[in-house]
Amino acid sequence: MTLAQHYQQHLSVDSVLGQVAEHYPDGPTFFQLAPLDQLHIGGIKASARLMGLLDSQTHPRLLDIGAGAGGLMRQAAEAGFEMLGLDITHGFNHLNQGLSQLAGLEHRAHCITADALNLPLADASMDAVLFQHSFLNMPDSAAVLNECRRVLRPDGKLVMHEVVRGPHANAMRYPVPWASDAQHSHLESADQLRQQLEQAGFHIDHFIDWSDDALAWRQRQRAKETQQSRQAVLSPSWFLVSAF
Repeated sequence: MTLAQHYQQHLSVDSVLGQVAEHYPDGPTFFQLAPLDQLHIGGIKASARLMGLLDSQTHPRLLDIGAGAGGLMRQAAEAGFEMLGLDITHGFNHLNQGLSQLAGLEHRAHCITADALNLPLADASMDAVLFQHSFLNMPDSAAVLNECRRVLRPDGKLVMHEVVRGPHANAMRYPVPWASDAQHSHLESADQLRQQLEQAGFHIDHFIDWSDDALAWRQRQRAKETQQSRQAVLSPSWFLVSAF
């Protein structure tokens, strides 16, 4: 199974967009879409933390690599950034663009289907590059970081919120949300990630461990999921089913 097949094997874009339009006929806000499109640890607050490291006046044009369903993109667009989302999964890009249209943000959030190893962008064309739980799918992380350096302007920024390899990674059981098997899971330790960034020529301003916050957030989410009477109007189970 390819990486794109892993993510879109249960995805019916027209069905999902139809359900969103039915629930929110006047157009959904990014808060309302969060249960569907903020598919990362920490949800909206984690995305806000990333954007807090940037300024729409000094870094207005952002590239979100591995944009998925586009929650981070629409949140950033609302904050005044010009967003370009890239994902290797065409079905996600179709869903992402459709959700942006329903939310009235299609003029500030655009998508392309491409591989991060060969970014179809000009040199020095982006002000910042974002990763949120997508670097862990990159089999050649050094090459991806070199591509990021190429498309970033000289004083551009790279901002990442990533899952890293812990001390018991060998005991991890598949499937996990980002991979059906070990073929598409490329976790690196925090030290390895730092080394990769420095070798690619990046100067590290912030390197923060959010593990305690992440675990606490996951426990709260699990408690919500067990309360059947409080099910969200929108759900990632529409396209990721129970395996997610």
